[in-house]
Amino acid sequence: MDIITGEIYGKQSGSRFVMYNVLKVSKNVITLQNIDNPLSLFETTSAKLQTSGYVRISQTPYINTASTGKKRKSIRKPTRCPYTMDFLEDRADSQRPAPLIPDLFSSITTTNAS
Repeated sequence: MDIITGEIYGKQSGSRFVMYNVLKVSKNVITLQNIDNPLSLFETTSAKLQTSGYVRISQTPYINTASTGKKRKSIRKPTRCPYTMDFLEDRADSQRPAPLIPDLFSSITTTNAS
């Protein structure tokens, strides 16, 4: 499996779909960052990533442009404008990618309500 820095992987976790940004790829280790919580980082291997049920969501990098009180350098500066539209992904880099797998639990609540 070929993993490149800037790709986004997702996994269905409990009642929500969690997405991770690939920060760094070395020979044996891949560093992932949670998109919703940028301070949450973890390292894994490509074999463990594949066997754990992670799915590649997007090859276009996700750049969070929301300003926070604390300034931390958790990711490098983007090499292109975060508002540039990618016609293949049909979104700008600053827009969160849509999950490929729909949320399993939201469909259950809508069918029970009707």
